Amino acid sequence: MFCSMTGFGRGKSSSANFEIEAEVKSLNNRYLDISLRLPKELYNREFELRDKIKSAVSRGKITLSVNLKRKENAQGNEFLNKDALINTINLVEEIRKTASINDEIKLEHLLSLQAHFMEDLTEIDEETFQQILLAVDEALNGMLEMREKEGRELREDFQKRLNFIEEKVNEIESLLDGSIKNYFEKLKERAKNLLADFSQYDDRLKLELALIAEKYDVSEEIVRMKSHIKQFLKILNATEAVGKKMVFLIQEMNREANTINNKSISTEISYRAIAIKEELEKMREQAQNIE
Repeated sequence: MFCSMTGFGRGKSSSANFEIEAEVKSLNNRYLDISLRLPKELYNREFELRDKIKSAVSRGKITLSVNLKRKENAQGNEFLNKDALINTINLVEEIRKTASINDEIKLEHLLSLQAHFMEDLTEIDEETFQQILLAVDEALNGMLEMREKEGRELREDFQKRLNFIEEKVNEIESLLDGSIKNYFEKLKERAKNLLADFSQYDDRLKLELALIAEKYDVSEEIVRMKSHIKQFLKILNATEAVGKKMVFLIQEMNREANTINNKSISTEISYRAIAIKEELEKMREQAQNIE
């Protein structure tokens, strides 16, 4: 599928104890780069979540965020460590005596220190994790749908630009013979103005024409350019990731356009070669965002 690397998706689900929300953001990147923003309850399931993303995406900077909100009637995920509570009470009592404080130890004093005797249950149950996977799937599907939609729009844009480039290449091909002949005729006129007896140099001029035709001929570049255009059109309908191939082809097409422009002895051909380069630069920028 021809896809952009830019997308966003959100998914929601719920379990007996949690409301679950997952978000997936995707940006362009040369490789697959996955970032996870997870609650501590999911730290030990990170690899499973990474594998799920890898199975759906091959390229791009992907950020997955998962938020868990405990329901009001949910079973607690904390438990009391009684030994730690006793130690905390003894510590507070020791501080009270040492500081000569007469106030009694109250519940609010202990609750302000609850981190010392209330321990978190950092693992979630399997039923909740399966619901998390459903929310992640929904977010991934939404992100992929957005990437595919933008990919379709980019494909149409590439098609139009390739048609323009192909048109300019055909025009260059039709102008090629005439440009060499016109250049040669100008050289002949200059030679006539400099030489009294021009006829004795006829063989030399024919040789010069052959050298000019060889030096400024861009037929090979035109053939390669047409071949690159055909390959590019083919990958627009490819089912696998094609972003890197597109960037490579654009580089090759730009090289051919540069050569045509450098060899050109015709302003008409140069104008068209420059127009091709301008379109290729726009395509290069777009191709950076193709998976």
